[in-house]
Amino acid sequence: MQICRSLVGGKTVTGTAPAIDKIYPATGEVIARIEPADDAVLDIAVATATAAQAEWAARGGQERGRVLGRAAQLLRQNNDELAKLEVMDVGKCLGEAVSADVPSGADAMEFFGALAQTGTGDMRRYPDAIAYCERVPLGVCAGIGAWNYPVQIACWKAAPALAAGNAFILKPSEMTPLTAHMVADLLCEAGLPDGLFQIVHGDHTIGRAICAHPGIAKISLTGGVDTGRLIMGQSAETLKKVTLELGGKSPLIVFADADFDLAVQTALDANFYTAGEVCSNATRVFVEAGIAADFEAALVERTRAMRVGDPMADDVQMGALISEPHLLKVLDYIDGGTAEGATLAAGGKRIHPQGFENGYFMEPTILTGCRDDMRHVREEIFGPVMSVLTFEDEEEAITRANATSFGLGAGLITADLARAHRVADRLESGNVWVNTYNILPPGLPFGGVKQSGFGRENSAYSLEAYSEIKATYIQL
Repeated sequence: MQICRSLVGGKTVTGTAPAIDKIYPATGEVIARIEPADDAVLDIAVATATAAQAEWAARGGQERGRVLGRAAQLLRQNNDELAKLEVMDVGKCLGEAVSADVPSGADAMEFFGALAQTGTGDMRRYPDAIAYCERVPLGVCAGIGAWNYPVQIACWKAAPALAAGNAFILKPSEMTPLTAHMVADLLCEAGLPDGLFQIVHGDHTIGRAICAHPGIAKISLTGGVDTGRLIMGQSAETLKKVTLELGGKSPLIVFADADFDLAVQTALDANFYTAGEVCSNATRVFVEAGIAADFEAALVERTRAMRVGDPMADDVQMGALISEPHLLKVLDYIDGGTAEGATLAAGGKRIHPQGFENGYFMEPTILTGCRDDMRHVREEIFGPVMSVLTFEDEEEAITRANATSFGLGAGLITADLARAHRVADRLESGNVWVNTYNILPPGLPFGGVKQSGFGRENSAYSLEAYSEIKATYIQL
């Protein structure tokens, strides 16, 4: 059985905390054991990172960029193996991991490797002096990852941190520890010196220690709203910089003039990808009343045709959920929705695929006849549950779409170009997609507003968040 130990200075170490079982969601079997770090291990990791960071920052942007560029090449060469590991971690379909989730990590390394080599400053001249501004690294940064996209999250957080000249410490979710070590191995093979990418395993206990550690300058979290509040509070004592990518309850507005088949497939993709365990998923689907009946019928027909089962199989469209407690939580939301008056139009049950009877599987689910005040419509479920609502006109759709405490993603499907711009402008969301959904190239910033957090992943905006502006004034 694989043992996952923290990686500090290029060597595996373990702490004194009790071991944690790693379960394969598709079978319910324990496939690895995590030996969590303790405060002493974290102290060593931070000290090692601090020493390595000074030399790394001195190398300059071109050399840092070359290392990240080589890392991108190696990630692509090992894409299939990483994807299979991610399936074992998360339980998602291999087709998703191999074609989108894992490649997005390589894309991030490539993008920030190039950006590291294009750093610019600002110079001002005065009658008897010159002054210049530059971006300098923060020092040691940490990332606390969610369990749904372990490769992507590791790379999205590490790439801008390393490009800016920082050292990076990753705490993967204790539920998905496997892929982080392969990412670390490939970074090492690409030429990244020891101490610059380290892994600290554990649960919320070591997470709290990371927030409190005075030697860590910044934390980037991907997680739930409640976790975000804790991270902010725990980081306040040392005044850490914090980036929070939190939850969502995103709307997708389907207008009657939309390409019908495109709209149906977009709604399905925006709800059932990775078994619905995606923070930006469009789980509130608003459909214009004139097409609602036909639209719901098409959704139900395609949903019932989806195959759920072995995540490694080519003919499966949805894999397992991450754990049994999470599966039961999702099913409870469905029961609550029907109790409040929603109609269970498709799915809604736990299933036991042949050969995977002990895994955490359920049917993709559609609830129709939904109202905005229903609990399953208001709260993030993080599972394959689509809530379908109807609207009469554009103004109503916008108002209801914005009537949420979240603001991570939003989408609309329409053939009217003017409407696309008009509605997108008024949606209160960090990201808006028109006639598509959840597309995130590395040059495009990703992040939320309101309770969905602040700060951005990807793009030059995130690179700025891993650096300070330093102004130097020279008297002539």
